[in-house]
Amino acid sequence: MSDGNDNQTLKQKTAQGLFWGLMSSGGMQLLNLVIGIFLARLLSPEEYGIVGMLAIFTLIAVNLQDSGFGVALINVKDIKHNDYNSVFWFSIGVSLSMYLLLFLCAPLIAAFFHQPCLTSLSRFIFVSFIFAALGISPNAVLVRSLRIKEKAIISITALFVSGAVGVTMAYHGYSYWSLATQQVLYNAVTCVGRYYFARWWPTLKVDFTPVKQMFAFSYKVLITSIMSTVSNNVLTVIFGRLFPATAVGNYTQANKWNTMASSLVSGTVSQITQPVLVRVVDDKERMCRVFGKIMRFTAFMAFPAMFGLAMVAPEFILLTITDKWVDSIPLLQILCLGGAFLPLFTVYQNLFLSLGKSDIYMWLNIGQIAIVIATVLACHSLGFTAMVIGFAAINVVWLFVWQMFASRMVGYRLLTMLRDIVPFMLISLAVMVVTYWVTCAIGDLRLLLVARILVAALLYGLTMKLSRARIFEECIDFIRNRNKKH
Repeated sequence: MSDGNDNQTLKQKTAQGLFWGLMSSGGMQLLNLVIGIFLARLLSPEEYGIVGMLAIFTLIAVNLQDSGFGVALINVKDIKHNDYNSVFWFSIGVSLSMYLLLFLCAPLIAAFFHQPCLTSLSRFIFVSFIFAALGISPNAVLVRSLRIKEKAIISITALFVSGAVGVTMAYHGYSYWSLATQQVLYNAVTCVGRYYFARWWPTLKVDFTPVKQMFAFSYKVLITSIMSTVSNNVLTVIFGRLFPATAVGNYTQANKWNTMASSLVSGTVSQITQPVLVRVVDDKERMCRVFGKIMRFTAFMAFPAMFGLAMVAPEFILLTITDKWVDSIPLLQILCLGGAFLPLFTVYQNLFLSLGKSDIYMWLNIGQIAIVIATVLACHSLGFTAMVIGFAAINVVWLFVWQMFASRMVGYRLLTMLRDIVPFMLISLAVMVVTYWVTCAIGDLRLLLVARILVAALLYGLTMKLSRARIFEECIDFIRNRNKKH
């Protein structure tokens, strides 16, 4: 009887977590959409490119000050205040050291990209990861207790405040400083929100014993995080060195919309995947079932979202941020095809973290990054677009490497994986092709964009209904039951 209750409780918490994860990601991306449109219309590709050149340095610095201990805290079975406190003080020490180092290296960064303005700009932007360090421990408190609703409120509030300030500054002519201020303010507001909801506070009694105990696990997560950051931003660095800032800006703009769309899905599932899988880690059969269900939900959302964005990219870009960004359209379409698989990577990564296999997690990511860099450099002679195609292709191919190890660890077979995700992929492709040809005669861009979104959504929903897709039916049932409660 207790197992049944436990199963139901976990199922309810998972459903609630997915719901609030979707609300958080949906709200975030909707706000990002509005803010991004305003900023893109007010700023030029060159101004975006200048800030984009610093993205990799900021993200690596954030990885270093976290050092994987945020993930490690989630995996600790009998968590104590001293665990959180130890990570807090360690993160603060590392973040201050990293800021000082990057502050001194700012002129070198500016010289590498041939942009003198990056000296002062980078020193300001790098303040953001000090706020990120302050929020690691209270964020772990929220994640461990599956308080996704509170995290959603924090994220949306931080984005609204920082976005409003960024747009206002851009309107008044502050150029790339508006984007920089938005980044710093977002991290600051997020930090304050985490403390407000977590109700956790550090103490002056510092004991680094928990950090030492977590180190064997966390340093592998750290290396992986840095490698993933390099992989995701390697094109920005290469473009920033080899091409004008305008080219970097076009890629940055395309990658931003691609990331927003894929984050709608990965942000929804990542907040619950590791905490849920950790709770069933001792039952491999049950873990495999839970993992498969999360994979189906991810595929159900990811493929129509990303393939749909690729289909409407020309109308979307031209209508929202004008034809000055027309060169970003083909880049966005290419990135979306590879980006459809990125949320699935997130599920696999959380599986290995929940199993405590940070070594496998680390080496698989390092292998992917090495192949990404080699592929991109090999495509250099073929031009700008070919480099982006090579980057996107690896995101598809490497999924099967993750699958091979998942099969060994929990028995999640390749055939099972294909049955879980391929139907959603093929249906999404078919829906977008039909939608494209049905609507291609429409001349007005506004009407064309609306028509394609509505037709694709109706066709996808109808196909899911007629095929009696279980994940679709469960989503509908959850919404109905939630409406009855309210």
